[in-house]
Amino acid sequence: MNEAGDRKLYLGPRLRVLRRELGINQTRMAEELRISPSYLNHLERNQRPLTAQMLVRLANTYDIDVRDFVSGAGEAAAGNLYEVFADPLVRDIETPRHEVMEVAENYPGVAEAITRLYRALGDFRRVPETLDSIAAAGVAISSPVEWVREYIQQRRNHMPELDMAAERLAASLPEDPVELYAALQVALADRHAVSVRVMPEAALAGVLRHYDIHRKRLMLSERLRFPSRLFALAYQLILLDLEELLDQTIKAAAPPDEQTANLLQIALANYAAAALVMPYDRFRAAAEEVRYDLPLLESRFGASYEQVAHRLTSLGRSGARGIPFFLLKIDSAGIISKRFAGDSFPFARFGGACPRWNIHQAFGTPGEIVTDLVETPDGQRYFTMARAMPRDTKSDSKSMVAIGLGCEAQHAGRIIHADAYDLERASATAIGPTCHICERVGCPDRSLPPVTRSLELHPLQRSVSPYPFRRL
Repeated sequence: MNEAGDRKLYLGPRLRVLRRELGINQTRMAEELRISPSYLNHLERNQRPLTAQMLVRLANTYDIDVRDFVSGAGEAAAGNLYEVFADPLVRDIETPRHEVMEVAENYPGVAEAITRLYRALGDFRRVPETLDSIAAAGVAISSPVEWVREYIQQRRNHMPELDMAAERLAASLPEDPVELYAALQVALADRHAVSVRVMPEAALAGVLRHYDIHRKRLMLSERLRFPSRLFALAYQLILLDLEELLDQTIKAAAPPDEQTANLLQIALANYAAAALVMPYDRFRAAAEEVRYDLPLLESRFGASYEQVAHRLTSLGRSGARGIPFFLLKIDSAGIISKRFAGDSFPFARFGGACPRWNIHQAFGTPGEIVTDLVETPDGQRYFTMARAMPRDTKSDSKSMVAIGLGCEAQHAGRIIHADAYDLERASATAIGPTCHICERVGCPDRSLPPVTRSLELHPLQRSVSPYPFRRL
């Protein structure tokens, strides 16, 4: 019997994906791993097994989690492909699930290419103009928002270099939020000659934050609450102090156009600003200490509920992980504007969340944290928290948004908001992905039939579900 240390794995496609994400060629990776380029080439082509010892070397060299690397992005890629092949355009081919998984596992480049094409197709379907008019108007075919979302999702919303750089900046700053606000003003003035002014709303003409690059003046709307003002100062300092690192990261990411590059810069700067206000080690320790009490974390770090929830999804540092949370931001019409998936929660790329999930009920009790224990069609259970809040940074907006945060039920014992549940005996709310790809049978709240099944309607019979469908 082989020892665990002698176990061999064929993970060539995942090794290629890792190298591509690092933005390095085979020669450089071989040098860093202290192996020959030809041996690395054999590993990537699955002509040689990847031993456990090599996995350890990869983990130490590139600060990756071995479990994440071995499990890879196959399941996430397969989930994307299932949605692609469930589209009415191709579902009659009836591509077997094992073929989809094989492509996702062994040909990740092909899987990503198919997913990108499907995303572009989705963009076209939502645009009323013809392809000719789109081309004439110069509208980008590939959505910058989806590109950036995919970039962040592939990294599980954890950017190690930005996190560490922001943490180094935070080490010289006070921990108290009020003192931190003053210190950030001093840092902007001393290091970059930037002054900060809070302006009347009318003076900024609907803009919440504006940096005058010529006068070196950061102007903040009086409408912004303290957490947003603090974050704005952190964001501006990040743009100036970490300009070189941000440029390097964007260059390595290779966004397809200027719009996408600009959106990626904003996303990365926001990430680093959150890491400055809520430094990784201190924030994770505090979260564990208070058992992920979100309102208390808001108060301790001077952050908003959304900022705290967002930061909790980014605690993926190797050897110092937090609970693997997923997050979803949704409006009252069911439109998803922000999404960070955890390891296994089945987010749908298009459409809204399941109507049975109480993230929708949170709109009826704004400001309160509404909890739920849910179960997906594959039998997995998750503990979720949802809170609705107004868009109070927009003077003419009357709409609200809800932030849904959750994790696998096995982690719920570490969360104070789950103390009311008997996690061993409590029944769970049966939910699924968005209706058009959900195959849960007999759902009374279904609003659309699944595109993966044929309807089975009988004039003389009415079922619990408004759209009964044929089972396999």
